Amino acid sequence: MPKDREFQTFEEFWPFYIGEHRDPLCRKLHFIGSTCALGFVGAAVITGNPLLLIGAPVSGYGFAWVGHFIIERNRPATFTYPLWSLRGDARMYGLMLRGKMDAEMTRYYGSAQPSRDAPLHVI
Repeated sequence: MPKDREFQTFEEFWPFYIGEHRDPLCRKLHFIGSTCALGFVGAAVITGNPLLLIGAPVSGYGFAWVGHFIIERNRPATFTYPLWSLRGDARMYGLMLRGKMDAEMTRYYGSAQPSRDAPLHVI
């Protein structure tokens, strides 16, 4: 699937998005970063300290970018598709929270940890 194509719907984007997150460690780093980001937002609300909001994108993107640059060795999709990627992060987070992300990877790529050249199985 070409990286710089125009997606018309989120459902078209989703297989590309999860294809950029094939390594389970990358997905776990996204989960940790998203959890930390939510924690910073919650702490800012509870304490009334808006400076804590700075920690949300730093932790969220920090963990995710380590996953992409070091583990996956790819460019984060958020650089090209920021809104689609944010929605993808939320879906992936929810699936991981419910223990269903490996099944989603297997559904689309035939494995919970597909190789970089594994083709899509379901569109």
